[in-house]
Amino acid sequence: MGISTTHLIIFLVIIVLIFGTKKLKNIGSDLGSAVKGFKDGMKAGETDKPAEAPEPMQAKVAGPEQRASSDTVDVEAKTRS
Repeated sequence: MGISTTHLIIFLVIIVLIFGTKKLKNIGSDLGSAVKGFKDGMKAGETDKPAEAPEPMQAKVAGPEQRASSDTVDVEAKTRS
């Protein structure tokens, strides 16, 4: 119950008669350039990725001797009433 070769040939002849060879050539050319552009875009997207992600910064807990230094800011949290 599939498509036989005679059905396929008849179908292709009807398509050529409806659209003409010039229009089919333009459609094929446009489709090919679109596929090529898509592949080039995918390749360009792969090269834009960074080699390795930067490491996240870790918070340092300041000891009592570092809290009094001029590098840190002493902030007191206030609670809402």
